[in-house]
Amino acid sequence: MTHIAKITRRTFMVGSAMAGTSLLVGCSLGDLLGMGAHTELGAFGPFIKIAQDGTVTVMSKHLEMGQGNHAGLAAIAAEEMDADWSTVKVEQAPANAKYYSNTLMGIQGTGGSTAIANSWMQLRKAGAGARAMFVLAAAQIWSLPASEITVKDGIVSHPSGKKAGFAELLPVAAKIAPPADPVLKNPSQFNLIGTDRVRRKDSTAKSTGTARFTQDVQMQDMLVAIVAHAPLFGATVKSFDATEARKLPGVVDVIQISTGVAVVAGDTYTAKKGRDALKVIWDDTKAEKRGSDQILADYKQIAAGNAGALKIQPFDVRGDAAAALGSDPLTFAFDFPYLAHAAMEPMNCVAQVDGHSCKLTFGSQVQTLDQINAAKIVLTLPGAVEIETVFAGGSFGRRANPTSDYAMEAVEVAKKIGRGRPVKLVWTREDDMTGGRYRPLTHHALAIRTDTDGYPAAWRHRIVTQSIQKGVPGAPSFDGSTVEGVRESPYLKATPIVDAQVYMPELPVTVLWWRSVGATHTAMVMEHTIDQLARKSGKDPVDYRRAMYAKAGDSAARHLGVLNLAVEKSGYGQPLEAGWARGVAVHECFGTVVAQIAEVGMVDGEPRVRRVTAAVDCGTAIAPSQIAAQMEGAVCYGLSAALFGEVTLKDGKVQTTNFDTYRVLRINEAPHVDTFILPSTNPPSGIGEPGTPLIAPAVANALLVLTGKPTSRLPFVKA
Repeated sequence: MTHIAKITRRTFMVGSAMAGTSLLVGCSLGDLLGMGAHTELGAFGPFIKIAQDGTVTVMSKHLEMGQGNHAGLAAIAAEEMDADWSTVKVEQAPANAKYYSNTLMGIQGTGGSTAIANSWMQLRKAGAGARAMFVLAAAQIWSLPASEITVKDGIVSHPSGKKAGFAELLPVAAKIAPPADPVLKNPSQFNLIGTDRVRRKDSTAKSTGTARFTQDVQMQDMLVAIVAHAPLFGATVKSFDATEARKLPGVVDVIQISTGVAVVAGDTYTAKKGRDALKVIWDDTKAEKRGSDQILADYKQIAAGNAGALKIQPFDVRGDAAAALGSDPLTFAFDFPYLAHAAMEPMNCVAQVDGHSCKLTFGSQVQTLDQINAAKIVLTLPGAVEIETVFAGGSFGRRANPTSDYAMEAVEVAKKIGRGRPVKLVWTREDDMTGGRYRPLTHHALAIRTDTDGYPAAWRHRIVTQSIQKGVPGAPSFDGSTVEGVRESPYLKATPIVDAQVYMPELPVTVLWWRSVGATHTAMVMEHTIDQLARKSGKDPVDYRRAMYAKAGDSAARHLGVLNLAVEKSGYGQPLEAGWARGVAVHECFGTVVAQIAEVGMVDGEPRVRRVTAAVDCGTAIAPSQIAAQMEGAVCYGLSAALFGEVTLKDGKVQTTNFDTYRVLRINEAPHVDTFILPSTNPPSGIGEPGTPLIAPAVANALLVLTGKPTSRLPFVKA
């Protein structure tokens, strides 16, 4: 039996008070969320541990789910510390918002391509502080001025010839108070950051199968739970008959939980057989019963002005668009389907509950939300919910949701089982694909009047999509993620008259942020519209963009920079053989601006992308090779969705249940990707997501050259 820490009666009482919305005066949000946690800090603070042999371990507060952030985070601290990079290790930090909060979110969590950006100064100061402690220790031991002592690759030295490693100085250094404001390096002094020395620290473990994922977790007396979910979104359990399921050898219990009926057994196979034997009657009174085609048709009616009582939410209104557009403007429409995240590892979580004590072991993406939601179920403090974060086999946003849906299923079952007995909640691939939390189905309708030179003079924009942020604690009343990529677009800034509005209907279909969030559809709309306008005006798409950026002013300077770099490196303007064309797209999201130029042809009736040239402005490049890897992955992920991705509903039931119906890009279909990084001394910005949304419009713009026909819906290949 694996034991979990017991919670004291006093802590439980404080937790009950918090649950009752009592106000604890004088406590910060981090203090409140961290109450009940038991995190012991070492001499070098929460982010750096140094072993007796001098080995440096950087504590990562962020989930590693394939994006490689552990290497970049460790490199930031190691750079300022001047540690020996070859011996630096990375360890997952415990769940504790007091020490490990995402500075851009206010809670502990990974998402929005913020891991490097929010940790930049935090880890630099941690590393510089540790370095200063070793320098002061050497100065004290050697009786020499600290100003004359240097550190390189973990060796502290003085011009006199005195040298010592971290291990030798550790006993004294650990007793020195960390400086409150350590001196940071000038970027010109970096010798690790920005080099190809910064390589992943987890490659060997993942290549040899020794890396620990949730599915690898095995504990004494562990049970496995599989849940029967409603076939329609919004349906609930009316009644169920577990007679046949309970007859199966190995089935331990059948439990109704808030999201369905869980079958608990000694192994996954038996749990699934038990679920198959259940007879559940569902109450579908409030369920979504429309097909995705009907939902889209209703969205088009809303965009056309038939919104009924649905709230209109303007997000950019300048001038009298109705008068400026006249009676016959250029019109454009775009349709986007629901998309599944389709992570390699389906959702899963191991939970242990003993009274008011709770421990979770899984790839937690937003530890604080998972702690809060678990605390509500077991009636304790969020900080007292222990989370051991292990590797996750992808997420793309799916593991970060306001209700912690699948993790809380594990907690509910584990609470019923009790006594701290481990319960591994497992979703099958079909559960994962049909379980919702999709990228929302979305419709855009545009009307544009151009001036005599062919540039937009008036722009009307209507977006119809579900809100992703609705129900998120602390979220603003207006969901900006639905319009990001349009609201701050340089093309709208360059247009004198704008009327941009969004409608956010509420549906039972559950939706969530999907890699690059709003940009997943807005980049396609803006970039493909611009190419069509350029074509109608007889101008080259690159020249047309340059002119639009000039009209937008300084805010588009970075767009121009990456566009020019991509044009230079791709050979844009040079002829290609017959049947192939280049398409360009430029977009900003998560603080990063990316340009992509794709070479596209038609192979067996389907678009085939053979090469993509990407130019990136992401501020200071921590790990250039990792940035290139992220761009390659983002292009393939975005191309997979653009070519084939579509979740369909028929009479409310999901038809896309596995990879046989949700086609993904194959290795032989993956393009060659060349990535070029624009030099910058600005703080680093996001890189995990910005490469995903551009490939769809780049392909669409190439197809426009090849066929003369615009693309009004995705995916390009209808399933």
